[in-house]
Amino acid sequence: MPKPTPGTYPEYFQRYIDQVPEEDLLQAFASQSALLPGFLGSISEEKSLYSYAPGKWSLREMLQHIIDTERIFCFRALCFARKDPNNIAGFEEDDYAKNSHANDRSWQSLVEEFMVVRKGAELLFQHFNAADLDSSGTANNNPTSVASIGFILVGHFYHHKKVIEERYL
Repeated sequence: MPKPTPGTYPEYFQRYIDQVPEEDLLQAFASQSALLPGFLGSISEEKSLYSYAPGKWSLREMLQHIIDTERIFCFRALCFARKDPNNIAGFEEDDYAKNSHANDRSWQSLVEEFMVVRKGAELLFQHFNAADLDSSGTANNNPTSVASIGFILVGHFYHHKKVIEERYL
């Protein structure tokens, strides 16, 4: 599952795909999965409520955003692989974060949920065949391939990991 080429995903997502050093999607998932427990486990419950500026998400809200995005994008990948012809609606990330109640949860519960959701994403992409990965569909009025979504998921986490390291820790 090599990296997707421009034109198989909206230009906006290039910034996420560029974050992924691996050329193979399954290797990218495996490499990232190896670092997740240590990185997420290094953040304390107290620190997880931190927001670096007024109006910015707490670390809990950010992780909930990552979880929500992972679920939404996996749904898109599944729809596209199964040849669903419908345009999948977009979502407003700030509205999702505002209504997530993430700050009412423990950091540990969010980490556990993310690890399960991520494992589900890995299994989903492991079991897509070449034709599934080449499939594409439309989400938020933008054509996107299934393979692109996998790389976007991995890159999306790396993007937020970098933000956490630069602004939160």
